[in-house]
Amino acid sequence: MDLNILWFILITVLFVGFFFLEGFDFGVGILLPFLGKNDQERRVVINTIGPHWDGNEVWLITAGGAMFAAFPNWYATLFSGFFLALFLVLFSLIIRGVAFEFRSSDPSPLWRNTWDWVIFTGSLLSAILWGVAVTNLLKGVPINAEMQYVGTFFDLLSPYTIIGGLTTLLVFMFHGALFLSLKTTGDMAERSLKIAQRIALVAIPVVLLLAGLTYYQTDLFASLGAGITLIGSGVTLILAAVFLKTRKNGWAFVTNGVTILLFTVSVFWGLFPRVMISSLNANWSLTIYNASSSPYTLKIMTIVAMIMVPIVLIYQGWTYWVFRNRVTEKNLHY
Repeated sequence: MDLNILWFILITVLFVGFFFLEGFDFGVGILLPFLGKNDQERRVVINTIGPHWDGNEVWLITAGGAMFAAFPNWYATLFSGFFLALFLVLFSLIIRGVAFEFRSSDPSPLWRNTWDWVIFTGSLLSAILWGVAVTNLLKGVPINAEMQYVGTFFDLLSPYTIIGGLTTLLVFMFHGALFLSLKTTGDMAERSLKIAQRIALVAIPVVLLLAGLTYYQTDLFASLGAGITLIGSGVTLILAAVFLKTRKNGWAFVTNGVTILLFTVSVFWGLFPRVMISSLNANWSLTIYNASSSPYTLKIMTIVAMIMVPIVLIYQGWTYWVFRNRVTEKNLHY
């Protein structure tokens, strides 16, 4: 198999894993100040993702490392052109991590409430910015013949990309609410289901709007498979809402996860074989060939990945199995 294609697929898989796993992390963080009525309830909410949030972020680190090694020109153009946007993403992830660690170091209500809102802010920024970044990849950005981004931060903002940010925000919030309904009990689980239903009512029309704008703003639908996959993400989101209505919240969570998977796959499928689209000249777009490392480098990376990736997947799967039970106030350690 063409190793350039293989590594493009692997990076797609890494982003699917990141958005699926970190998606409910972000959603839980955003809902934290609103679902938790007191400190004990907020601790329950945090503990649902406590064993997992840092492991989930490893998917992003691995995706970035894979981009750097397999497609260095893509990495260089993306991280230089999207510097401020990606800096904000990293800043939001950092303050979330700090907040998770610092929150319990002082019993003061003011201290803990402050860090709760830091978790909310970091999760909110991340959820929005990823949608803005992804839709910019589809829409195209100003890249010159030297593979250099020649725009500004504000070139990344448009009605289309803002709708993209709102889409990921709502889908991740829905994902987080469903996750909490599965990981908590009693009144907390019921409140999670109710807020999930409200989010779904807003998320569905926004996702359908994004699909319509994508048809007019990008060439994603030039690929039949990408177009069908994007439409499929809207269908599965509606199915998730239907499952939720019948209180099959486990199926709703899985189906919404499929929504995230299909949406992410549609983006990369629509890009292929490009990795970044130039809005100045289509011939200046970065592809999996003009942005890649040497064949020998890709070969060595493939051997290493075949050994390490299964180990990482088994380990992370084991952690989810160990912490599979619901979290209650009885599980809190004082």
